[in-house]
Amino acid sequence: MNSFSSTYHSKISITVTIRSVVLFLLTALTIFNLQAQSTSNDSLCLTKNELRLSQLINQFRVQNKLPEIPLSKSLCFVAKTHVYDLQTNHPDTSICNTASWSNKGNWTPCCYNKYVVNNDWMWDKPKELTSYKYRGYEISYFEEGIVNEDSLFYLWKGTREVLEMLLNKGFHADKKWLAMGVGISDNYASVWLGQRTDIQGKPSICKSDSKSNKVIAKEKSNNSGSTNKTGKYYLIYGSFSQKSDAEEEIKKYQASGLKKAQLIINGEKIRVALGEYETIKEAMAAKEKFKDKYKDAWILKN
Repeated sequence: MNSFSSTYHSKISITVTIRSVVLFLLTALTIFNLQAQSTSNDSLCLTKNELRLSQLINQFRVQNKLPEIPLSKSLCFVAKTHVYDLQTNHPDTSICNTASWSNKGNWTPCCYNKYVVNNDWMWDKPKELTSYKYRGYEISYFEEGIVNEDSLFYLWKGTREVLEMLLNKGFHADKKWLAMGVGISDNYASVWLGQRTDIQGKPSICKSDSKSNKVIAKEKSNNSGSTNKTGKYYLIYGSFSQKSDAEEEIKKYQASGLKKAQLIINGEKIRVALGEYETIKEAMAAKEKFKDKYKDAWILKN
């Protein structure tokens, strides 16, 4: 399994080939609780974030003169089950990437890494979990912050391996996607693609933030010491256990000319931001500007 890394704080695993892409980035929004032990998808519905990600993918395909991929109830169930397993059981350890599955459900557990790759473990997950009896192909993603579908897709558009899969190029040029599943949890996202139509049809759209197999909780901070500003992007460089230590670092950065250096507190997380930005493009431009001096800086959306 080939892999590469950059200075964003996130991971992408494309397990349809013997490749894994490791990247790093930002973001904000969603967590759900799914009955992962069940193979029934009767009550499954997509959140607005998951629907948005599927729309971004299809809009991008149309822009590239390709047909939209129909949403699949079965593949959405697989995607949502996988992000639940990743979020809850964390099978993606230091030696296993995000294509991995734990031993805590009604599926075959597996650990993907550059030494041990068995694509059948992944290809057969739709067959194990649903009535979709065909191969499934996955793009899986980890984010240190809270996954935001727009920021995630912005990252994916700059990732060759993802583009080849979404646009049926390269290794996937001989494929025709006829089914798509999407799942998003707090720190993970999963997109599954299939070459056969799903007879189960499309999933419904969740009518509220809480329905049956889905509970969404937006990240909130009640800490009065927080300097968060909703809807901003922050270039983060450092996490601290003590607020006083973080404040000392901010003084150093401000003295060096970074006048917008500030404290970001979310719950128990204490971070130092080098600056704040209105858009993801501005934040990424700043990250590029500071890449030599602050090469491990990453982007957070609040």
